[in-house]
Amino acid sequence: MSGRGAARAGASETEPRPPGPEAVEEARERLRGLVRETPVLTSFGLDTLAGARLFFKCENFQRVGAFKFRGAANTLWQLDRSRLRAGVATHSSGNHGAALALAARLRGVKAYVVMPEDAPEVKKAAVRGYGAEIRFCGRAIESRQETLDALVAETGCYPVHPYNDPRIVAGQGTVGLELLEQVPDLDVIVAPIGGGGLISGIALAAAERGVAVVGAEPSGADDAYRSLATGRLQGNRDPRTVADGLLAPIGPLTFAVIRSHVQEILTVGDEDIVRAMRLIWERLKVVAEPSAAVPLAAVLAHPDRFAGRRVGIVISGGNVDLDRLPWARR
Repeated sequence: MSGRGAARAGASETEPRPPGPEAVEEARERLRGLVRETPVLTSFGLDTLAGARLFFKCENFQRVGAFKFRGAANTLWQLDRSRLRAGVATHSSGNHGAALALAARLRGVKAYVVMPEDAPEVKKAAVRGYGAEIRFCGRAIESRQETLDALVAETGCYPVHPYNDPRIVAGQGTVGLELLEQVPDLDVIVAPIGGGGLISGIALAAAERGVAVVGAEPSGADDAYRSLATGRLQGNRDPRTVADGLLAPIGPLTFAVIRSHVQEILTVGDEDIVRAMRLIWERLKVVAEPSAAVPLAAVLAHPDRFAGRRVGIVISGGNVDLDRLPWARR
């Protein structure tokens, strides 16, 4: 299935246009008091391993334990009550679903989340805990979309796309604005890529500040890497990676921003991802999920690209099943 077909939830017949940097600035003002300004951590040991100066932006400390709350809140706070009357819905492997559920709860509306049956139990529990109703589907992106379409037809709820929406992208971009204010002399920011909402927003925030943006993607779900290399959207037929939060294919909107503003995309295998995840736990003393470890894995796997540079690394989330830690299964 093509990336365009896989990324249409919540989009109209005409694909939405990418936001500009000003939309990220507006989102920052809109989200004041709603989102947490997350800390930046450093580690001498990790700097030594990387041969670079690393600054870790800890979105695992964000509400719902992931950056996704920024985009969800930015979207719902721009919707009037008539749009919200029947509730909101999305598809998600976990973090975006939890984020939308919390944002909907704060706005006093119903939320539905379509989730793969094999999504991590900790993420299912989080979605339920914030009051959303889960509708299960198969793991393929086509199954997610079909289930969401049926749900919207049944309930009349408003579909919120996990990433191919300018409001989502702008909200996620506030991660980049904060990081650039906290560490103003960065050379490069490395962020994970799943659907592309986070890195697109960060790239827009960094576009006028002279800071390069590099994507990090699992080699088992490398559609963004292949799309950038070929100049055309490439789908993922059967993505397989320990980084469950990065299974979604990029969409037309996020791809447009990536092509214009992301310097390159680096891919890493699951062994490197698990090693980087464990290093974050051991050296930073914080919980990071596999998807959040992909940027560090990319920096460590490609040392020549970052040697001697000041590198911002986005730890995108910390929602992990503590009974199924990946290094315990290997």
